[in-house]
Amino acid sequence: MGFLTNEKLTIVGAAGMIGSNMAQTAMMLKLTPNICLYDVYEPGLQGVVAEMKHCGFEGFNLSYTTDPAVAFKDAKYIISSGGAPRKEGMTREDLLKGNCQIAEDFGKNVKKYCPDVKHIVVIFNPADLTGLVVLLHSGLKPSQVTTLAALDSTRLQTALSEEFGVLQSKVTGTYTYGGHGEAMAVFASKVKVDGKPLSEMGLSEEKWAEIKHKTVQGGANIIKLRGRSSFQSPAYLSVKMIEAAMGGEEFTLPAGTYVKEGEYKNVMMAMPTIITKEGVQCNEVEGTTEEIAALASSYQHLCKMRDEIISLGIIPAVEDWKKANPNL
Repeated sequence: MGFLTNEKLTIVGAAGMIGSNMAQTAMMLKLTPNICLYDVYEPGLQGVVAEMKHCGFEGFNLSYTTDPAVAFKDAKYIISSGGAPRKEGMTREDLLKGNCQIAEDFGKNVKKYCPDVKHIVVIFNPADLTGLVVLLHSGLKPSQVTTLAALDSTRLQTALSEEFGVLQSKVTGTYTYGGHGEAMAVFASKVKVDGKPLSEMGLSEEKWAEIKHKTVQGGANIIKLRGRSSFQSPAYLSVKMIEAAMGGEEFTLPAGTYVKEGEYKNVMMAMPTIITKEGVQCNEVEGTTEEIAALASSYQHLCKMRDEIISLGIIPAVEDWKKANPNL
């Protein structure tokens, strides 16, 4: 099998566990031979490069650097996990200020060194805000920047497959929308278990509440079990997102995307999306009255966090966004 493209893929935060798993997944999927690993922590970066070489992958032009000018130059695709990880007892929101400042630098590097980049996936938390910051400071179009949100949907799928004792692939329509955080909106109305609507499966309200809680706390549970935040699942899903942007298999799970107009405007959040070579396409949310109310609540939570980073001076006031990025 050949490579999907020859264009440069840069992985930011490559010395970390997510970054190193992204590198391995991208190489296993043979996305492109031209992969650049970037991190500020050089010993860890060298260790990852050594590990990748020890895998014995064939045909790769694997490079690494601690210099953003080298990492971003001519990059056509970028995945970034380059923020601080969440530790036990922390929420995604606790990472707000520091990681948004990292996102600001990231966006500016894109604008300076690779304005012709085709697609960026941002996965460091709080992803809705860091993705928004990157979009604003990079000057890219909304269709070119997505954030990882699908992990919440696969966690819902996991919980339901365990509840009903069926293969995970037999559970479909598991979608979470809104923020990638404690206030996410978990939708049930499209779920089917082995072809049967969830509403016909006899699930009690108490059990559904438990499954929703398990979904929302999925990341916190990994930290308790493994002593560190998730790294394999976010790495895999984010690489599948960039694969779709490169022209591979379409990515149909919800992605975080910028919402420009309508009821949920001026935020980045999980929506019904499809990622293809043309970028991310956002569709209308369909759900019950209760689900739409939960989404509205999640949106308001995101607006509060957005306003907080405006007050910190990380991004300008909403009315000035078009000056910062004409594509908005």
